Amino acid sequence: MSEKTLFEAAAECLAASAIEDKLQLTRHYVQAWRDAELSLAAKPAPAPIDSPGRPAKPALVIPAHVPRRGLGTAAGRAAMLHAVTHIEFNAINLAWDAVYRFRDLPRQFYSDWTRVADEEAYHFQLLRQRLQQLGYDYGDFPAHNGLWDMAQKTAFDPMVRMALVPRVLEARGLDVTPGMMQRLRQVGDLESVAALEIILRDEIGHVEIGSRWFKYFCDRRGLDMEQTFRDLISRYFAGQLRGPFNDAARLQAGFSAAELRALEALGAGA
Repeated sequence: MSEKTLFEAAAECLAASAIEDKLQLTRHYVQAWRDAELSLAAKPAPAPIDSPGRPAKPALVIPAHVPRRGLGTAAGRAAMLHAVTHIEFNAINLAWDAVYRFRDLPRQFYSDWTRVADEEAYHFQLLRQRLQQLGYDYGDFPAHNGLWDMAQKTAFDPMVRMALVPRVLEARGLDVTPGMMQRLRQVGDLESVAALEIILRDEIGHVEIGSRWFKYFCDRRGLDMEQTFRDLISRYFAGQLRGPFNDAARLQAGFSAAELRALEALGAGA
């Protein structure tokens, strides 16, 4: 019997549509990778990117139709937390897709992104538990598919994926989470704040992984990392990025001072 490959394991995790199946498979295969039970044999080649397995709910809508409510009620807090919970569910799939799609890379690349998949699954569980404590569950509010849309647009190149998913879309969490935590403190929801504190800490590490591998690909191709990042965000996010940016967290996550200035200039012109 042939040894299962990490790529086959990642494909299973991506295809799982039931929440518990995706979480259980993620835990199982992350541990199997750490125990050296999965190989890096790269056949067959990755299939074209498609929608990952997901439950029937939440309904997917355009971003403008995702509900925004005040935080003075449990429903309002649940609506905000649901949006973050959905991001974390998507992030599990994004991490597994990076593992599945991009081949012939150093072993550390796969160790990094399996770790991210594991931590995103933990984040999802933390937030889902908090939603349930508030009387709601994942799927009770509509959500949007922006993260996975960008995964599809960047499937052709791991360098572009590292630049635009971890370093742009996921890095937005570094910018907005502190403000969310402050607003939740003001209404006395310290349980939600505690969950977001864990997520913010871990997400700095996830964005740093994206920064490190983006640099790896730029170096291999003889490209200037800062200029390439500016070119990519101008091409894909013209007029969309707005500050304020969490400079301290972004510096921890591998951004340079020059990249922060470029983001601020783009944000000012948005």
